[in-house]
Amino acid sequence: MKRLLIVIYIFSFGLLAQNDVYDIQQSTGELYEYAEFANTEKIDFSISEVLENSDLQYSKLETDNHSIGFTSDNYWVRFKLKNSSTTANTYYLKTARPITDHVNLYQISQGNTQHFLNGDNIDFSKKQVQHRSTIFKLTLPPNDIQHIYINYKSDGETINLPLILNDESSFWMVNYNQQLFLGLFYGLLFLAGIIYLFFYTSLKELAFFYYGLYVFSIALMQASLDGLIHQYILQDAGFLNSNSVLIAGLLSNLFFLKYCEHFLRIKNTFKGFITTFNVLYGLIALIFLFLFINKNTTELAYPLTNLSALITLIVILTTITTMRVKGFKVDPFFSIGIIFLVVGMLGFVMNNLSLLPNNFFTLNSAKFGSGFEVIFLSLSMTNLIKKLRLEKDKSREEALQKSQEISALKTYFMSNMSHELRTPINAIMGVAENELEFQTDKKNREPYQIIKNASLSLLSNVNDIIDFEKIENKALTLNFQTFNPSIKLNQISSNWKAEAFKKGLNYTFEMDSEIPANINADPDRFVQIINNVLSNAIKFTDKGDVFFKLKCLKQPNDICRFSFQITDTGIGIDKTNKNEVFDSFNQMKLNHKREFGGIGLGLTIVKHIVELFNGSITIESEPDKGTDVFIDLNLKYSIEQKTTPATRKQNETPLHILVVEDNKLNQLVMKKILSTNSQITFAIANNGKEAIEALKKDVYDIILMDLQMPIMDGYEATQIIRSGELGNTIHTTPIIAVTADAMEATKKRVLDLGMNAYMTKPINKTLLFENINACNFNKQNDKNDDDDKSMNLQIA
Repeated sequence: MKRLLIVIYIFSFGLLAQNDVYDIQQSTGELYEYAEFANTEKIDFSISEVLENSDLQYSKLETDNHSIGFTSDNYWVRFKLKNSSTTANTYYLKTARPITDHVNLYQISQGNTQHFLNGDNIDFSKKQVQHRSTIFKLTLPPNDIQHIYINYKSDGETINLPLILNDESSFWMVNYNQQLFLGLFYGLLFLAGIIYLFFYTSLKELAFFYYGLYVFSIALMQASLDGLIHQYILQDAGFLNSNSVLIAGLLSNLFFLKYCEHFLRIKNTFKGFITTFNVLYGLIALIFLFLFINKNTTELAYPLTNLSALITLIVILTTITTMRVKGFKVDPFFSIGIIFLVVGMLGFVMNNLSLLPNNFFTLNSAKFGSGFEVIFLSLSMTNLIKKLRLEKDKSREEALQKSQEISALKTYFMSNMSHELRTPINAIMGVAENELEFQTDKKNREPYQIIKNASLSLLSNVNDIIDFEKIENKALTLNFQTFNPSIKLNQISSNWKAEAFKKGLNYTFEMDSEIPANINADPDRFVQIINNVLSNAIKFTDKGDVFFKLKCLKQPNDICRFSFQITDTGIGIDKTNKNEVFDSFNQMKLNHKREFGGIGLGLTIVKHIVELFNGSITIESEPDKGTDVFIDLNLKYSIEQKTTPATRKQNETPLHILVVEDNKLNQLVMKKILSTNSQITFAIANNGKEAIEALKKDVYDIILMDLQMPIMDGYEATQIIRSGELGNTIHTTPIIAVTADAMEATKKRVLDLGMNAYMTKPINKTLLFENINACNFNKQNDKNDDDDKSMNLQIA
């Protein structure tokens, strides 16, 4: 029995001796199985004190990545290495996390002790192996045993005690593979961060901004954990380098919360959760302050940072679950991304706690979780971009629809305003012009002339407002006709000459004798240009002269350049206001105290009309000295004078006209105008319905149709007439629109309905008779053509 016990004792002692030394060439198992560790708490022992201290309690390492947890204590690890080969060999020992503050290795052999430094709280240049990880280079003599002691010290973060020994070739192979993996990982994060910050600059959606910052903070935190910050950025030992992981972790937590708040639209969907989010923001801020107080609070900051991250994940998961339960749609990619983040964090924590075996996947579980999280959150952000685009398209459509509605309302308002103002102006001017035509006494004519001039002034303002609206809608166009410019210019000049003399001004008009007899242009706009500029010249001149000059220069291709110069000795314009003189409502910007009147649209309209003529306008002016306005228009001229068929046929046949007008004053004006022609008889209808009834009872040569009337308006009446339901004869009766609505859209509408002509109130007597005669002439020609066709058929 004693012999058996002795054999067992000897065998056990042999096994113990075998396990005590790790023979690199012959031992089985891993290095950690031959190592043991001791906790010296807050005492900083030297290597000699550790060697002499027999009271230290050493324990076996339980795993290949033994985790101590969050601590600021000193820990010592010891083991023996044997090189049983006949040559000296070099090995690389990887231990501790890259962010462990101090890692000191002591290599003892035959009484000699070598001391090597490492850790992220020393200058990077002082590391024995200048590598991002905690690496020691060990040279082992042949057939010799080396005693290795390693001291670990940190300020509160988790301390791990891995012991990974590689020969030189395998170490560099592992290092290469890790660098490739890290390159892919950080490249993905950098690209995602840049892209989504770029999206923020374009879309101004805060979810993109916080997501981009979150991705960069994740990259910063992982780079700190991997030792890359210490290797490439913060190489000197200091506060930032020592606390870079905590700072990056707190920032990533903050930006992740802000991103989720905006992505999930917490303020709009669950206002109650905002309080929870604000509490977490406050916790993050408090932990950040702990870094600056003392060592104890810094030590406390490590577990609190991890705890806040855990609480954040729970809050986000609770928010997502609550949203889904209450029927709110949550992007599936966002949910998947959060799941990957949770799995990655669990793997990271469980590996730190030695609950998972050490391998490539478990060691990099946080990176895999973050990487897949970024991928799926990026997919969710693409869905957000799509959603924002659809929302923007919808809002753009709504804005367009609203704009169209406003434009339609504006057009409707302008049309009504034109009608409501022109209708009484037509009556007033009609009565005044009629009295001026028959009154011969100068004293009796004077009040009617004042009424007419005041009406013309009001009408001019109304026309300016309507023209300005056309300019804004790009609806102002030119209506080209052949006319005699000399007659128009002399009429304009005569009118303004009278106004100048009333103010006691000297007025001079010089017209080039080479002016063409006929030009092809828009006569109304041609007159409007000169009228507006002469109006300003006389209005802003209290004493002195107004000079109006025209120079004509013929160009190739039947073009004549009309060069106008209008000079006055009025108040002038300073340089600042001269740059704004063509702006709309410019008078409102000038300090004239309403001395000169007007609404400030004249020159705005002139400039636009001149540009429609492909011409140019320039102004030279000095304050208190006067203004020179130069206008150049290139207009096409013709040698033969145009004579309209309507002029040749004027008043040769009696005409019976139906006047459709609801306003009694306008009826009176129309009666007075038509009564001046002995060849015309007429009847009055108060609305479209009465007009239809009148056409059934009598035959009319021409219809003068108002548009806006009660019961039945002019549009509806015209549709009935042109439809043919009243008979073929009435179907072709010429219809002239006589309306107070001066909008371009109205003109197009009435002509599209089949009316023959369009004219606006106040009624110009001459223009009215020209339109009547033109319509009658065309009607007679059409009738003669029909008779000729009928005769030819009978002969055949």
